[in-house]
Amino acid sequence: MRTPIRVREGVVAFGRPPAAPAAERLAADAAEAAELRAYATHPDVIALRVERVRAQVDRLCWSGIVLGLGFTMINVQSFAAAGTPAWSLPWLAAWLLDPTVSLVLLAILRAEQVTARYRVRTGAWTRRAKWFTLAATYVMNTWHSWAAGSVSGVVLHSVPPLVVFVAAEAVTDLRDKLTEAVSAAFTEASTRAVQVTADSPAVAVHEPAKPLRHSRKAQRRVSFEDYLERAREQWSPGVVVSPAWVRGVTGCSRGLSSRLSAALLAEVGGGSDD
Repeated sequence: MRTPIRVREGVVAFGRPPAAPAAERLAADAAEAAELRAYATHPDVIALRVERVRAQVDRLCWSGIVLGLGFTMINVQSFAAAGTPAWSLPWLAAWLLDPTVSLVLLAILRAEQVTARYRVRTGAWTRRAKWFTLAATYVMNTWHSWAAGSVSGVVLHSVPPLVVFVAAEAVTDLRDKLTEAVSAAFTEASTRAVQVTADSPAVAVHEPAKPLRHSRKAQRRVSFEDYLERAREQWSPGVVVSPAWVRGVTGCSRGLSSRLSAALLAEVGGGSDD
């Protein structure tokens, strides 16, 4: 049977090193948590998170717009070809109509992406050009369905252009609002960081104990001559010098009060000891 080994801090171990004290573990956890919180609440980190969300929104919106325009390409080509023989020159030229309109629309949306980032408003013609390209895409995509009176065809061919139209309008507003969110997040995080920095010096757990320790050390450093000087300053003619009186005016110990009273009596030449 192995004999337990007595270790400091009251820890009994069987061939194992003693565990770190709970206070040290908590102090390490607190330091790590404070470091993580300092990075997590940094204004640049907060702004970077919002920037990542904005990038995700842009990618998703652009993917939907490109897919919607790709869906409308066949219908627009069929509208432009108007029954011409396949692979003829008019039939091949009809494939150019939808990319012409779509590229103009994509150029406008790309420009608005930059202007919205820096909160620069575009002119009226930019908005008109965007609406015109979207309206042209919708009309060319649904013309055959309207002419044939096919409600299902109208619905089917209306959804992609309308989704593109709504996404084109929404993505501009979303970019503008996300830019405001980046600025607001940066400002809020900066204000919080300033407040934490300003308040942190006041959060000192051991600060109140320091003056007490210093005062006690100062009391222990008081010499016999210092006590005697205090007693000498407090004494006046007619005062009976005694150890009790010396303790009361100097705050010295009981053992030192007798010596102080005897020394003071030797100087003033009056009174008596208790």
